[in-house]
Amino acid sequence: MTTRRIALAALIAALPWAPAVRAADAYPSKPITFVVPFAAGSATDSLARALGQSITAETKQPVVVDNKAGASGMLAAQFVARAAPDGYTVLISTNTTHAANEHLYKKIGYDPVKDFSPVTALAKGYQVLVVHPNSPYKTVGELLAAAKKTPGKLTFGSGSASSRVAGELFTQMAGIQMLHVPYKSNPLAITDLLGGQIDMMIPDTATGVPQVKSGKLRALGVTSTKPLALLPGVPPIAEAGVKGYEMSYWFAAYLPAHTPPEVVNRLHDLLVAGTASPAAKSFFESGGSEAFTTTPDGLAKFQVEESQKWGKVIKAAGIEPE
Repeated sequence: MTTRRIALAALIAALPWAPAVRAADAYPSKPITFVVPFAAGSATDSLARALGQSITAETKQPVVVDNKAGASGMLAAQFVARAAPDGYTVLISTNTTHAANEHLYKKIGYDPVKDFSPVTALAKGYQVLVVHPNSPYKTVGELLAAAKKTPGKLTFGSGSASSRVAGELFTQMAGIQMLHVPYKSNPLAITDLLGGQIDMMIPDTATGVPQVKSGKLRALGVTSTKPLALLPGVPPIAEAGVKGYEMSYWFAAYLPAHTPPEVVNRLHDLLVAGTASPAAKSFFESGGSEAFTTTPDGLAKFQVEESQKWGKVIKAAGIEPE
């Protein structure tokens, strides 16, 4: 019987799919690295660390967060695209690397579709339209009226792809003209908004809500289609003057292309479970985002739709790739 078992094991091991099966059965058998395209303390970094805690608790394997900030996330995306497709190098990223960059830059150094194996979407967040507390505009309607009265005079700032596209979509759908003022980061744009150098901006809730709650900024509307619990009394922009307006940013996980499906599915299950962990729930509640998960194929489809949406807004705004 022992001899027959040994022979059967040898036969199974010789099958072409056996290595993938063994890899999936053992995965993870060593530390996993989460590569984050943004700096420590960013929303993406905080989510990655929350999910890493959950995976470590489940598998007893450490999860190391490697922040490769810079170049609008391109450095991190390039790194993961060239990593071994074994499931141990994971890109925890956003719409910036997988929906916006291909329309904003002539060369990004990676293919957002061909170079990656989608795992799952992780979360979706929204943004908030803010003005200075001494601004004469107390509603979206008042802001729109002023913009229509003096085309091109009012300004909006942005320090990220999400805030830029949110502002451009706002002007396009409202049929108004505003002057865009670019910044290297949203906090820098917030500083100028506080100083009265720009009229408005639409940052993510994680950046804008603390300023609103401290009284430093006034919120006129949110980019979701329903009110946000973090900002009671602040209406959706779609209900406040720009019908049909909606904008969100999202987080997702990717592995290098050609990672065995069994490994992709195992990581998918671990990450989806992680979005329900106490640490992840705390992240969602504090930042105004929500869990949003998909199948690997679902993420691939969602990414294509989002890329088309962002590309359309960017082209309509006349933004030339750098």
